[in-house]
Amino acid sequence: MKADQSKKWYHQITMPHVYVLLFSFIVIMAMMSWIVPAGAFVRIMVDGREMIKPGSFHYVKQHGQGIFEILKAFPKGFERGQAISYFLFATGGAFYLINKTGAIEAALAHLVKALKGNEIIVIPIVLFIIGLGGSTIGMSEETIVFIGLAVTLARAMGYDALVGMGMISLGAGLGFTSGFMNPFSVGVAQSIAELPMFSGISLRLTLFVAVWIATVIYLVTYARRVKNDPTTSFVYEEEQAYKKGLIKDEDDIQVGEMSSRQKLIMLVFIGGFCIIGYGVFKFQWFISEIGAVFIGMGLVSAVIGGMSANDIAEGFIEGAKEMLYAALVVGLAQSLVVIMEDGMIMDTIIHGLTGAISTMPSYLAAVGMYFVQIMINFFLSSGTGQAAVTMPIMVPLGDNLEVTRQTTVLAFQLGNGFLDSIMPMSAVLMAQLAIAKIPYKKWFRFALPLMVIWLLIGLVFVLYAQFTHYGPF
Repeated sequence: MKADQSKKWYHQITMPHVYVLLFSFIVIMAMMSWIVPAGAFVRIMVDGREMIKPGSFHYVKQHGQGIFEILKAFPKGFERGQAISYFLFATGGAFYLINKTGAIEAALAHLVKALKGNEIIVIPIVLFIIGLGGSTIGMSEETIVFIGLAVTLARAMGYDALVGMGMISLGAGLGFTSGFMNPFSVGVAQSIAELPMFSGISLRLTLFVAVWIATVIYLVTYARRVKNDPTTSFVYEEEQAYKKGLIKDEDDIQVGEMSSRQKLIMLVFIGGFCIIGYGVFKFQWFISEIGAVFIGMGLVSAVIGGMSANDIAEGFIEGAKEMLYAALVVGLAQSLVVIMEDGMIMDTIIHGLTGAISTMPSYLAAVGMYFVQIMINFFLSSGTGQAAVTMPIMVPLGDNLEVTRQTTVLAFQLGNGFLDSIMPMSAVLMAQLAIAKIPYKKWFRFALPLMVIWLLIGLVFVLYAQFTHYGPF
């Protein structure tokens, strides 16, 4: 069936350019700062973490954000996002150098040859592995370095860039949200709720499996359809443009012997990721350390590949240049948060949303918490940050409405994570799309039906937790 014969309602959705979208949100929030009463919670330090003092919300003097404040929010936002921007430039430049040696392409050619006829098994395996990373170490920013490799692999197997992007981005999303041992979201939320660390893990493991199965079915169905008829791809135009720059396609891959240099470069590549994994688990490395290792991988690989100093410099710049789009999005996304904080309306919005739950009957309170957390996540996407801000409010509210604390944590974790995979304010998502060269509006159309499925699964689990008094308390 051709693409024009298989249009669904969600295919017709049009989205503005992501820069326009984010700028519009910034202007809207600046206007709201003149209308929404300014307010603030009292924040205290508990075990090294900034927490909200329950019942401390109070109104303050209005802090309306004008044109000059909007303009100032941009440099402030870019300052806040500088770590992620550095990471994008570092990994983009380094990956370009590694890719230019041809080692990755040669290795993938051998892999495709070995999997001939069974390529589809790669999708559930990669989703599961990345999902485990999201559920255990909160893998999010770290996935950026895998996007280019996954897209190349997906194309080599006869799929499109969306399949490659989906294996990594959706894998991390399903893992982070189910978070059966995620210290950055579930761990922080449970510590605030005074629950035993990672208690109630059996239900979260079941949730992980359920969301993983749904994602596998969705992505495999799409991948098979694209392989059978490439014109059904949501990114068909982009794939055609990409192929025009290639001299071979999936049926034409030449699998020859890898050179000694390429084999050594792949050892460096694999070794680098082993070092990153060890550092993340052992020393809690974050994007600065991971970016440093990636730069090292790129430089060593370029030297082994016989590149001159000038070629290395020019190649690194070329790769970093490709990340400019994503780096600008990171700054714009942070500028939105700056406007809301400087306008003193973020706490007011959170206070209003949580206050609405208090009027609900107990059997609906958990569902209300779930949807409120989803809405709050639109303004405050950080898992740790959202836990620190909302849990001190939600826990006593849940106690009063006969919602167990474990259910309150579950509502937070599900509301905090699901929509991160399509929100334009997510710096990580924008970086991933920039590397994969997928327009945001096409990713939105592709991922939206799956997000609805994820949200419904979450609703079922929240209702189950409420009616079974999910505990220990």
